[in-house]
Amino acid sequence: MTQRSHADIVAEQSQSKSATSALAASWRRSMMKHGLDPSDRRRPDRLSDAEIAQRRGQMQVFLNLAAPQLDQLYTLVCLSGCNVLLTDAQGIVLDHRVADGDAAQFSDWGLWTGNDWSEAAQGTNGIGTCLAEGRQVTIHRDEHFHTRNTGLSCMDAPIWGPDGRLAAALDVSSARADQTARFNRLIAAQVAQTARVIETMFFRASFPDARIVVAAPDAADQAVLLAVDKDDLAIGATRAARRILGLEREGAIRPRPAADLLGRPDDLSGFDKAERAAVMRALARADGNVSRAARALGVGRATLYRRMTRLGIAERDARLSRH
Repeated sequence: MTQRSHADIVAEQSQSKSATSALAASWRRSMMKHGLDPSDRRRPDRLSDAEIAQRRGQMQVFLNLAAPQLDQLYTLVCLSGCNVLLTDAQGIVLDHRVADGDAAQFSDWGLWTGNDWSEAAQGTNGIGTCLAEGRQVTIHRDEHFHTRNTGLSCMDAPIWGPDGRLAAALDVSSARADQTARFNRLIAAQVAQTARVIETMFFRASFPDARIVVAAPDAADQAVLLAVDKDDLAIGATRAARRILGLEREGAIRPRPAADLLGRPDDLSGFDKAERAAVMRALARADGNVSRAARALGVGRATLYRRMTRLGIAERDARLSRH
């Protein structure tokens, strides 16, 4: 009995109405939506040097922040024959890390800066499918759409921008024949962690004048962060925070009191909240010295004590000194 080729299996599954797995859905998109042929052995298309420079220039701040994290990830996986790739949201590789001895082979596969690894161009693959589905994926060997890519194992995680939209994909690829599913899971976990670090750094850099608040401390596997301005208004949120707190999915968010979003109990309302915050800041700057805080606020000490009583600021709220 003749063994069916990889291309035949992919074509059959892509057209089968009974195939409902996520992999089959990706194969179906590759063939039916993008019109790709699984037996096509052409290398990925590569942008011109000018186009690469333009794309890198548009994301230079992001790339500068990500570079040390790529270096660190590469030191963890390089001895196993893996390379590290960072793409933009369209699947174009903008940066990579690879050992000198492996460079020629990875370049031949197209795993190189400037190459297009979108699902529309290469069918099911780690980078393209990660971006198409907006989730962490591992595409192992013959799970790839194109036959020429079936020697690869690709572990990918998305990186979301501060606007809630996809910013990039982080990829580790290997062509080792002895690469096991268990080893892939270990690498995938490290890829996901590194992606979260880059996302967090980019979010912080996007709101340099705001304080960054962890909105869900128990969500260890996600970057659930809010950017809060000097008026205690939430002015930015990561993708995960937007989802958990019911904020706008993409784009700028409507400023809201951070206390409202975080569910902090507060019996004060209106100007009392602002006045209490101002008094607490003055006391903190004065190391709890009421007299110094009163002078900073331009009121007498007795007046400040009356306001503290009205606002519910007791000695337990600050280390107060009457001097």
